[in-house]
Order: sequence, then structure tokens, then C-alpha cells
Amino acid sequence: MEKINDNDGNPSSSHQALKGTARWAASLENLLEDPEGVKRFREFLKKEFSEENVLFWLACEEFKKTQDKKQMQEKAKEIYMTFLSSKASSQVNVEGQSRLNETILETPHPLMFQKLQDQIFNLMKYDSYSRFLKSDIYLKQKKSEEQDENSSEAQSAAKRASRIYNT
Repeated sequence: MEKINDNDGNPSSSHQALKGTARWAASLENLLEDPEGVKRFREFLKKEFSEENVLFWLACEEFKKTQDKKQMQEKAKEIYMTFLSSKASSQVNVEGQSRLNETILETPHPLMFQKLQDQIFNLMKYDSYSRFLKSDIYLKQKKSEEQDENSSEAQSAAKRASRIYNT
């Protein structure tokens, strides 16, 4: 398929993938894949006193990438002590956390936290995420993007006009 370009030789904006807040609004997965999205979501969750949810989810994602057994053991213990233990500093509220006891930490595997991570993901998806999309943090970011986009579109139109008049 041939790309359609505007007068500046750039691909037409209607054919570009969603980015920024539009991409975040499409799905929680998109939001969590974007470092800026994670930053804004964390900012929002801090205000809601539930930042530990996204921190736990991110820690589990990082844990799954761990190859070295010793490192995996250390990270598993860190995740357990930070988010799952009854004495955890940033305890997440998941069902079955009492069944995940410290003995499992001796033989870690990449998906050992998957069920708990899925619970937290669903909690964020059906609870915090929808409120985030209505929050000042999100709406200000969206407005800022729209202003930047309008400003660059105005500059592009001015460039095209100057080329027309200067020939």
C-alpha cells in the first residue's frame, strides 16, 4: 500500500498510529507501554493512595525478564517483601496472597506472580484507569498535546503558504 503524504512530504496524520493521550485512552496496556503514560498514571495513583498497584505490576513485568536464577531469587524476595508480605511497605490487596508464602521464593520461576499480577491489572483496568481518563492529570496532558499539535499544524500551513507566495 502506498503512503499518502501531505504537502510537506510527511505521512498524512490520519495514517499515523495513535500516540500520547489518544493511545493511553485506547487501552490500559497502551498506557503501561508508554514511559510518559506510566509516569502520569503513577502521579494519579499517588493521589489515590494506590500507587503500589502499578509499582507491583511493573516489578512483575521486570521479574518475568530475569534469566539468572540467583537474581530471580533476589527479585522474588524483594517483590514479596515489598508488596505481598503481611509486613510489606507497599502492600497490594490481592486474593490468595496468604497462600503465597515464603517457601515459594526458594524455587522462583518467571510466572510465579502471574495470577496476582493479573488481579492487580484487572483492579487497575476496571477501577483506577477509568478514573484516570477523567482526571485533571490526564486532561491537562491531553490539552497540552492538542495545543502542541495545533501550533505545529499552524506552522506547517504557514510554511506551505510562504512557499506558494514566494515562488
